[in-house]
Amino acid sequence: MATTEEELFASVDALLEEEPQLPPPAERARLREAAGITQARLAQALKTSTQTVKNYENGRSEPKSPRLEAYQRLLKGWAAKYPAPGTPAAAPAAPAPAAAPQPQAPETFTGHAALEPQAGTAALAQGPAAPERPARPATSSRRPAKKAAAPALDPRFPHGPLAVLDGDGSAYGVDGIVLDCPASTVVELVEWTLKESGLGAPKLNRYGKDSDPLIVLTAAAAVKLGLPERLEGHEQRRSLRLPEDHPVVKQVAKAKWQLTQRGFGPWARIYRKAQGRERQCVQLAILSWDALDERSWPGVSEMGPADIARVLGVYAQRVITPRGSTAVSGLELMTALRPPRKPERDAETGNWVSAYNPGSLGTEPMDPAPPEATPEHPVVVNSGWTGGFLNEEAYQWVRPAELLTDEECMFPHAVGLDLNTAFLAAAARLVVGLSAPDHFVGPKFNPKIPGSWLVDLSHIELDPRLPSPFTPDGTRPTGRAWYQTHTVAYAQELGYDVHPIEAYLRRETGAYLDPWHDRLKTAYVDTLADLGVTKDLDDRQFLAAMERHKQVDPALAAVLAAIKATVKGGVGKLRERPQGKHYREGERWPALERPTWRPDIRAAVISKARVNMHRKLNNMAKMTGLYPLAVLSDCVVYPSPGDSPLDFLPYAASGKPQPGGFRLGPTPGLAKLEGVQPMLWAVDLMEKGLNPARHIKGGDAVLDEGE
Repeated sequence: MATTEEELFASVDALLEEEPQLPPPAERARLREAAGITQARLAQALKTSTQTVKNYENGRSEPKSPRLEAYQRLLKGWAAKYPAPGTPAAAPAAPAPAAAPQPQAPETFTGHAALEPQAGTAALAQGPAAPERPARPATSSRRPAKKAAAPALDPRFPHGPLAVLDGDGSAYGVDGIVLDCPASTVVELVEWTLKESGLGAPKLNRYGKDSDPLIVLTAAAAVKLGLPERLEGHEQRRSLRLPEDHPVVKQVAKAKWQLTQRGFGPWARIYRKAQGRERQCVQLAILSWDALDERSWPGVSEMGPADIARVLGVYAQRVITPRGSTAVSGLELMTALRPPRKPERDAETGNWVSAYNPGSLGTEPMDPAPPEATPEHPVVVNSGWTGGFLNEEAYQWVRPAELLTDEECMFPHAVGLDLNTAFLAAAARLVVGLSAPDHFVGPKFNPKIPGSWLVDLSHIELDPRLPSPFTPDGTRPTGRAWYQTHTVAYAQELGYDVHPIEAYLRRETGAYLDPWHDRLKTAYVDTLADLGVTKDLDDRQFLAAMERHKQVDPALAAVLAAIKATVKGGVGKLRERPQGKHYREGERWPALERPTWRPDIRAAVISKARVNMHRKLNNMAKMTGLYPLAVLSDCVVYPSPGDSPLDFLPYAASGKPQPGGFRLGPTPGLAKLEGVQPMLWAVDLMEKGLNPARHIKGGDAVLDEGE
């Protein structure tokens, strides 16, 4: 409805009678424009939405306390600095009032705060100088600003990548910002998010796509929007979704919005087909539907909305805006950093066309070689393949108890070491296949070619106190079997001849995972540093810092857990198995339609990680004479004369760690303390056939209840 002159004057008169008094709406706009500040930037400072600022300046709404007092203070400062035409300017000797609040301003308004990417600390800009530099909303006083948590601001997304919506309409964003969301239905929420919220994140690669905005719904917000507080009645959590005849699903369809094939579940993607370059897509995550798994996001679902926004915001800024489980996000990050297509000028027509982006996996799914597939895969079932499969998995090995010596049993302690993000370390500079596999008979082994090799390694005899590097359970191979390139190359490294019988190899290769590794490594190291675990600590200081790091900041500890889950889950998703009891062997399942369904890449990562582990175990035996009691994936347990890794790790006379063995430190591939238990405890488990590495942390009563 159009606003009449009488209504505007009535609004202004009412405003003049209020305390504190604000200038008329038109004057508010004039002052802001005179200061060179956009509505979006002012909205950041006031921790509200751009639309709300527009409403302030057209008289449709008025700010409420304490935002009212903050807005008045800013306008008074601008009025003194930019008087209206015909108004005498202030005397030169008089100090100009600050255009932005000083540090003693109330928490609800912290002025034009700019988070400089290189410093990562909040600074109060004095006045409206340099309006061309985008400003971040100030960091809330409830938490310190964190290094690397705030990248350079994209003016298209002034309010960050996501918001957590509560039942009162408050949408909590990154850096302490709070937006007013008037939506009362899911459709209104989607339209507000796309048109008014200022949420989203820029692409991670020049050829990629911007991240869609994420709205996380608390239980109260979900109920307010017409959604059930919880989803019940399904056998599998993965199948949780609203039925197609639910009012909200029908409402979405009626408004010409679409849902992806997974429907309206804990992570719902609502979209319309893109108009030109503009994507129209919003991701919803419903907390009370278990969108944030406790194993990946420990304690987060129990936090308040502002803290949830902080956790997810740091993850979004350092990794990617969450798009589902951490496993899904890990896989999506690979594609975001290596987009399948790029624009290229057609030589004949001169027009720009979409072309394959070198180094990526392309847009079409690729069938694996039969030994790389799973038994239920169509290439196996339809071909009648009986030639065996790759078995490149992480270690699950326990040394036979009869191979323990009396001297080892006399050690007082069993100490567990855990390698930081071992799969991530293995992904560094890892060359993988990019093209389809080709079959070769009797090839000469080449350690530089990624693929699967049929080789007999059963003649290789190694110390039985170490696990075999060729099998996940650590037992010696019994005949010919399929191995990934890194496993065969390690046999050669140990001095043995290898003569492949067959191979499936890929002609086009590349370090596909390099940008994925680099981004996640930086995220991991930066988050640990924020928790007080930095690279400059000596080993004793490092162990002390790791012991207390989770208590320093539980929110950032949750981010760290999510980063680790992103690594493991992303690698696991490369070979996602069929889901659901109705699946029939030989049918294609949805994951096979992804170019990122690549079991050969998963095998390469795990093979390299297992080989890296064995190399360290072997070097430790040579340097210290110590042999492991058990290994589980990236955790190894050693007998120790003391209750610290410092009591058995190899150090040079200078005090520096010996290269080649396990070393303590905060970067991927280095080790940290996993746990300490009495040696007798470990021996008891080994005699029962249980794995001490699984239980070295303690607290699970394994001796009473079994593994």
